[in-house]
Amino acid sequence: MLRNYIKIAFRNLTRNKVFSGINLLGLSTGITVCLLIFLFIMNEFSVDNFHKNGKNIYRVMRGIENEGKETAVAYLSGPYAPALLNDFKGQIAQAVRVNPTDALVTSEDQSFHERKIIDADPNFFTFFTFPLLKGDPATVLTDPASVVLTESTAKKYFGTIDNALGKIVKIDKSLAVKVTGIAQDVPANSHLDFDLVVPLENYKDRSWMNVWINNGLYTYVQLAPTVSEAQVERNFPRFVDKYMGQILKQAGFHFNLSLTPLPAIYFEQAAFDSVKHGDKKVVYIFLSIAILILLVACINFMNLSTVRAVERSKEIGVRKVLGAIKGHLVWQFIGESLLLATFACVLSIGMLVLVLPFYKQLLGYPLNLSVYALPILLFLLAIIVVVGFLSGSYPAFVLAAFSPIQSLKGKLRMGRGGTSLRQILVVVQFSISILLMLGTAIGTQQMRYLKNKQLGYNKEQTLVIPIDNDDIYNFFLGHKDELLSQNRVEAVSMMSGEPGGFFDGLMFDVEAHPTRWKARTEFADFDFVKTLGLKLIAGRDFSPQYPTDTARAALINRTAASRLGWTPDQAVGKWLKSTLRDSTNRIIIGVIEDFNFLSLKEAIEPLVIAPNSDRRAALIRLRPGGNLTATVAMIQQLYAKTRPAYPFEYHFLDQQFDQLYKTDLRQQTIMSVFAGLAIFIACLGLFGLATFSAQQRTKEIGVRKVLGASVGSIVTLLSNDFLKPVSIAILIASPIAWWAMSNWLQGFAYRIDIEWWLFVLIGLLAIGIALLTVSFQSIKAALVNPVKSLRSE
Repeated sequence: MLRNYIKIAFRNLTRNKVFSGINLLGLSTGITVCLLIFLFIMNEFSVDNFHKNGKNIYRVMRGIENEGKETAVAYLSGPYAPALLNDFKGQIAQAVRVNPTDALVTSEDQSFHERKIIDADPNFFTFFTFPLLKGDPATVLTDPASVVLTESTAKKYFGTIDNALGKIVKIDKSLAVKVTGIAQDVPANSHLDFDLVVPLENYKDRSWMNVWINNGLYTYVQLAPTVSEAQVERNFPRFVDKYMGQILKQAGFHFNLSLTPLPAIYFEQAAFDSVKHGDKKVVYIFLSIAILILLVACINFMNLSTVRAVERSKEIGVRKVLGAIKGHLVWQFIGESLLLATFACVLSIGMLVLVLPFYKQLLGYPLNLSVYALPILLFLLAIIVVVGFLSGSYPAFVLAAFSPIQSLKGKLRMGRGGTSLRQILVVVQFSISILLMLGTAIGTQQMRYLKNKQLGYNKEQTLVIPIDNDDIYNFFLGHKDELLSQNRVEAVSMMSGEPGGFFDGLMFDVEAHPTRWKARTEFADFDFVKTLGLKLIAGRDFSPQYPTDTARAALINRTAASRLGWTPDQAVGKWLKSTLRDSTNRIIIGVIEDFNFLSLKEAIEPLVIAPNSDRRAALIRLRPGGNLTATVAMIQQLYAKTRPAYPFEYHFLDQQFDQLYKTDLRQQTIMSVFAGLAIFIACLGLFGLATFSAQQRTKEIGVRKVLGASVGSIVTLLSNDFLKPVSIAILIASPIAWWAMSNWLQGFAYRIDIEWWLFVLIGLLAIGIALLTVSFQSIKAALVNPVKSLRSE
């Protein structure tokens, strides 16, 4: 009997090629989208789950209060780890310090500017589970003159990992270290990423290794199996007071310590943190999209399965007359649904393999299918069972209950209930599609608004050169005048943070203010305002004519003056003093207009600009016009004359937007693709229903044409049946989209107003797509010769 059911199922699928094709394409596309999102979600929630002792590992965090909000900061100083081990004996089993950095690495006759280096304690490879291909995890970093390379880095330097072992490389042209181990490449689902690991012992004399207040590295602790994080955190206030109480009182700071579990680090929104982070909101948004798209595909499947089942009424009648019981008929239909769902899953695997390379590019990181083979298989089995039973059960139970006499007479119809259900399902489909379309449109508008917003500074034709090594620093220190003498260079400035980059936050004593005040800081040379084209609204700029400006002057922005209760003119002449940086008071000599030096997700904060030797970036502003490529080449040639070891690396300031909103832009692109696929799947189902409707009403169309109906009136008649549910879908989706996107926009300090016309435009677009989809079958049916239509049965 089972063999007979399978034969009948195959015959029905091959006989109705158009409907089977639409069903397969719609369902397989929906399943493929779900698989892509499933892979993304699995990767996001699997970050750091490969560490053997992961459940007992925590990162120590500082919580800093600012204007009533607490900001989590990941960086600590070197003394924390030994002090924690000493004060929490029996509770903290071990600790490891990690310092992410970059350096010039010289191997034989090659030099590489490596961006992913970490300096770590000797127990790094026993603390974390990063498997070694060569070397002993317990001893591989015990010698300060050692280094561990990843497999890819070893091959890049020496060709093979065997050749690499024992070789000497130089860090920053001075520190010679021997390759003592080769680690497997760091998996994509790790919040820490590295190409080289260097013993932290080499930097024991640095201030951030010895001075409590100079924070610059991460501290991880492993708790004893029987100890909870709450037990340790309970004693942190006493610990802070013991070692930092006097320092914090003097500086005017206050912070607390806390522990973040290793699996939670990836989703933690920490400030000043260079490790990889994800966003749980995004994960849940993508999960919702996967469910919605699969629902659209299932509705297609159910709708088309139902309408095709009606045409098998005579088959059902014959089976019932020959003694088939209701249960057998139910399983026949469910079996066919399961079979079609199985075909769709097989097809989706092929589609997944085809689109995966493009998907990896969109996500920005690799995905290893083999790692998720078992979860994918279980996911597909669940899809087959759920979709097969869900889609096959309605037609199965309804058809199996019909009278065999009515079935054999060909009078079987699904009635108003069946039609209403199909209409409701079409409404749900298009509500989902329109919701995704509106979300994509509003998101695109917001990103366009951010990109085109005037930021208050000149970002055009401005080069940004990171100062992360002595070669670059010395070049600008010694050749700034030579650069300015070039006719294509308008201004040059060295500073601690370029717009869109990192800005320190310090505490200040301020004239006539009893409490200490916190502000963002920019340490720059005298050409900062000129290079960025900032507007001075009160007072004057820094000037070489006033030698005391270096140690005694400061500029503030309009927001800083406002927060301190002054107008720009009132602020000029007042003094302020950094509790950590300055030994004497600085006089506010000028106030600049606000400019967006942070991301547009954040409101403008108070900013203090002071001359200081802290230099982390250089900006070169070029004159408009001229050959940009030739100008950059000229600067590179000038740099090359200094015989540097480090390469000259730069980007343009107007490219900072793509970096700041890289994640948002990537998510927007993916969302657009998924919204397009959702509308495509919905239109496939609409096309199938329009085909069925035209076939069912063949005689009616013939009669209408004989009685004088025009082609246009018939097309309108057939199209109206489908435009009504699409119009209802617009009314349902619009308020939901407005609410959801309003909440999303709250994450931006600067955001668009959601306009009413956008909903009208998307609604008309949805109606246009639906009309285009059904009009083909409507026109085809309307053009058929009425004689042929009346003879169709």
